[in-house]
Amino acid sequence: MSETTDATGHGWTIPGLVRDAARRFGAREAIVDGATRLTYAQLEARVGELARGLIASGVQPGDRVCVWAPNTHHWVLATLAAHSAGAALVPLNTRFLGAEALDVLDRTGSRVLFAPDSFLGRDPVALLRAAEGAGGVGRGPVGGLPDLELIVRIPLEGALGEAASAHPGEIGWEQLLERAAQVPAAEGAARAAAVAPDDVCDILFTSGTTGRPKGAMSSHRQTLDVAAAWAERGEVGAADRYLVISPFFHSFGYKAGFVVCFLHGAAVVPALTFDVDAALSTIERERITIVPGPPTIFQTLLAHPRRDDHDLGSLRLAVTGSAMVPVALVERMRDELSFDAVLTAYGLTEAVVATMCRTDDSPETISRTAGCPTAGFELRIADVEGRELPAGEDGEVLLRGPNVMLGYLDDPEATARAVDPDGWFHTGDVGHVDAHGYLTITDRLKDMFTVGGFNVYPAEVENVLARLDGVVAGAVVGVPDERLGEVGAAYLIMEPGHALSEQDVIAVCRERLANYKVPRQVTFVRELPRNAAGKVLKHELRALAQ
Repeated sequence: MSETTDATGHGWTIPGLVRDAARRFGAREAIVDGATRLTYAQLEARVGELARGLIASGVQPGDRVCVWAPNTHHWVLATLAAHSAGAALVPLNTRFLGAEALDVLDRTGSRVLFAPDSFLGRDPVALLRAAEGAGGVGRGPVGGLPDLELIVRIPLEGALGEAASAHPGEIGWEQLLERAAQVPAAEGAARAAAVAPDDVCDILFTSGTTGRPKGAMSSHRQTLDVAAAWAERGEVGAADRYLVISPFFHSFGYKAGFVVCFLHGAAVVPALTFDVDAALSTIERERITIVPGPPTIFQTLLAHPRRDDHDLGSLRLAVTGSAMVPVALVERMRDELSFDAVLTAYGLTEAVVATMCRTDDSPETISRTAGCPTAGFELRIADVEGRELPAGEDGEVLLRGPNVMLGYLDDPEATARAVDPDGWFHTGDVGHVDAHGYLTITDRLKDMFTVGGFNVYPAEVENVLARLDGVVAGAVVGVPDERLGEVGAAYLIMEPGHALSEQDVIAVCRERLANYKVPRQVTFVRELPRNAAGKVLKHELRALAQ
């Protein structure tokens, strides 16, 4: 049994995964990105070449390499090459502004930054250089970042042309590949082989919906363990073709995305951005079998007027989460989008994949739960005093196991607050388990609001709203009220041709919810503010309501 097929996960590293996948699946397609199609054998060769380019550029074991780019084959190659050179990956959110990127690069001491020449009409490196604090003293390509020595430009839109390498310490993608000739292949292979399973593999920053993002560190073994658990529940095999819509900088697109594929020889088909017409065309053309993503992705596909013009018969598996998933949506995904299996899952940056449904679970189980523990996690529901609660009672979700993060980067105090002395990670999520050990997430502790002394969990109200005819998506937040302290405010997206009034919505809620849970105001919107993982940014909605 090879090191990447050992069911225990011991001995696993990302460089080992690349070697093993090339050996097992050499001629199969690994990545399909527009005109770029790479087999597993070609993937190994490209990664090795790029890794030698990084070694020639001075990257040492334990360094940090940052990738600030959208979903393309370059992201995958840069990440695997960084690991093969012995470095830890620091993914950057493509929605970050210059100051946010500067902060992460500074805190991680990243030596190398991969960034596109342009994405969606903006030059990320120009944003970085224009950020407040970027004018400090530094020998490298960006003042104020003394550790950053090299920027590698990914050729994405071609907006900068030859000017991409005009700045000192800034080179193009092809120039990095040319540097590989300076390092013997044996030296590159030795560097990759020296990576150990418990070395830091990556530093993923929390979504930052509230407060300053924290860098959660994971090892190579943990990264592969959680990917293997996801693949096992999803029954992933070499015949699968996986459309990765979730951004690679998020664990859903990275660890539960292309790493899952490489474990079993499936093909990765990255989506640069989510465009419903492009997604439907790609599913048909590439015979896509797996499409994970937040519920809004599938709601949008179902609502598209030309959906039936495309052959979606290849679809096999959908995995969703990050928000409430109504039974009706699960049933429509199976009946109208032709998915054989629709699964829900629960995870966090600090734990990646903690629970997941199984392919034989009922639509009701898939809708009302996020599955049962996986990847070696123990699950516990606790009250405010830390006492374990019985099945059916709401409390904070605690997780313990070998795949809880190593800790927060340079923040032992935050790590100690998150992981108690007994090893339980306090998620900040509210939920309960049923008699079978399946987890239902009720809400985030921070999203709960209190109406006249009664606690309201928005997910319960959102579940009622999702059943209203014509509702595509909705969100509920608590807003200030002079008499009750807080009341609920609902935001709804409607399908074209459907209309509801505020009074209609409130009337239905009064029929199905206790009075204190009924929203006092309803606003119809064209879209909801979301982060890159698809989670609604409720702090922005609360700001709108005030």
